[in-house]
Amino acid sequence: MTRTAIIHRMVMPTHTCPWGLKARHLLKSRGYRLEDHWLTTRDEIDAFKAEHGVATTPQVFIDGQRIGGHDDLRRFLGLKVRDPAATTYTPVLVVFLTTAVMAAMLSLTLYGTPLTVRTGEWFIALSMMVLGMLKLQNIDSFSTMFLNYDLLAKRWVPYGKVYPFAEFGAGAMMVAGVMTWLSAPIALVIGGIGAVSVFKAVYIDKRELKCACVGGDSNVPLGFLSLTENLMMIAMAVWMLVMEFTGSLASMTM
Repeated sequence: MTRTAIIHRMVMPTHTCPWGLKARHLLKSRGYRLEDHWLTTRDEIDAFKAEHGVATTPQVFIDGQRIGGHDDLRRFLGLKVRDPAATTYTPVLVVFLTTAVMAAMLSLTLYGTPLTVRTGEWFIALSMMVLGMLKLQNIDSFSTMFLNYDLLAKRWVPYGKVYPFAEFGAGAMMVAGVMTWLSAPIALVIGGIGAVSVFKAVYIDKRELKCACVGGDSNVPLGFLSLTENLMMIAMAVWMLVMEFTGSLASMTM
């Protein structure tokens, strides 16, 4: 038997409520027969809220029972509702997946295969650039969160605003394979300080903090992936210095 759902949602000339559209889609996808009622003016919206004693729209009714808004509907249907305050590693994992694909495609284009030594180098360097970019989107927010755990930033506050530029710039030079004498020491210093800071905060002090690695507005927990970001920079710096040194030796012996 097909159940009937009634939805009251905001559809105004200058604004259509996205949660109303999402709730309507959920109902249709679950096979409900839908009565879609539009609230097209502010007066209509205020009158509807007052009549039903609710603070928001949309509002869904199923078989005469008020279910509530979009999140209430998801709960009613047995679907997961995201907690905006919950911590998640998803932003960092998305960055690493994106830069890994970018590095593989660059290698495929230039060398005919997606897996080369340069793939690994580009992966780390591109990750540094993307992570730096995310921090630079709101540098004040990033630097404030950074002060919670970074040891150098606590002693010299401006370092919180220097760090994203250093990370982005070192990554850019590493992508191009130029100025290793500058990019490698930068990565070694900021990666080293970062690794020690994260290790102390998480594994020694046992603090539960949010990581500023993808910007100051993220819910990424400070932990293993945060430490990985810094260890990757250290590894890349050491690798490039070794390659530079062995390259110099080879040219001297020729």
